[in-house]
Amino acid sequence: MFERIFNMLKKEFIQLLRDPKMRPIILVMPIVQLVIFGYAANTDVRDVSLAVVDLDHTPRSRELVDRFVGSTYFHVVSRTDDEREITRLLDSSDAQVVLRINSGFGGAVDAGRSAPVQLLLDGTDSNSARIILTYAARIAADYSQLVSLQQAQRLTGPVNSPTMDFQYRTWFNENLESRLFYIPGVIAILLMISVLMLTSMAVVREKEIGTMEQVIVTPIRPVEFILGKSLPFMLVGYLDVVLISVVGVLWFGVPIRGPLSVLFLGTTLYLLTAVGTGLVISTIARTQQQALMTTFFINFPMILLSGFMFPIANMPQVVQYLTYANPMRYYIVTVRGIFLKGVGLDILWPEMIGLAILGTLMLILAARRFKKTAT
Repeated sequence: MFERIFNMLKKEFIQLLRDPKMRPIILVMPIVQLVIFGYAANTDVRDVSLAVVDLDHTPRSRELVDRFVGSTYFHVVSRTDDEREITRLLDSSDAQVVLRINSGFGGAVDAGRSAPVQLLLDGTDSNSARIILTYAARIAADYSQLVSLQQAQRLTGPVNSPTMDFQYRTWFNENLESRLFYIPGVIAILLMISVLMLTSMAVVREKEIGTMEQVIVTPIRPVEFILGKSLPFMLVGYLDVVLISVVGVLWFGVPIRGPLSVLFLGTTLYLLTAVGTGLVISTIARTQQQALMTTFFINFPMILLSGFMFPIANMPQVVQYLTYANPMRYYIVTVRGIFLKGVGLDILWPEMIGLAILGTLMLILAARRFKKTAT
């Protein structure tokens, strides 16, 4: 048995590395994709283009504008009083936000009356618009509190500061960088795409070049065939995880706070599901083109239902149930927990069980499909 599996391994590695073009695809492309994803997958909102419409032209209105500029989130791209220019700036995306201060703002503030300020936002990107609105509301609230304290001091003398001292501390991602949140998820996506694609074409390639019939007439059993096909691509997956993790840590500064043993265990179970799914596809598809298209069809829903881009809790209840059949969901939680939170098996054991169940089911299905195809 072990001799037959070893011979299958040897054959697979020779076939995998025979083509010189495959080597950079296996080793270099995941790193290139990680670098691209690492810079592209970033939801931090910085350097917001701000157009100012100051119809008041008082020290108070200029003080409010300075608050926006001094926050480092906004930079002024235009100052205008023309209504048509406001429309043009928003339509052309030259400005993401328009701050409109009406005439009489300064007088209303000094008199202690309500002084409305209008903020026009480009809501095309709703996520960025919500973040920008949060920034603006916080700046306006701080400025309003400052004005209230100044007025109270002017009327009654020195005023004691508020008794509540609100302090916060962010755990795991101290600077709230979205890149640190996304890069561990990118590892799961790249690993699934590369391993699933390579594995799905393995059996199909045997069919196309005519060696499947030779394999069928040999004494090799379906389980041995599946192991011989799985192990090479699992080793490739391990190598990709190491390379991608090194680039993520050294290039993007993503920390690894958890135990590497748990990362190795989670990666092993995740690779079992990827390899098993790829083998099932390869037993169904008749050509490499069919296998390739099927992997693309599977990968996209996996990414959408993994929690990588969209929180699973925000999805409809029925869709949330579907995510339990997605191995990428469990692995993304695992790598984010290990990289950012430093948690171990005592926290991640439900994800390990989910991956183990899915991996076992897919390998059993692949073995049964091969047996059915062979007979």
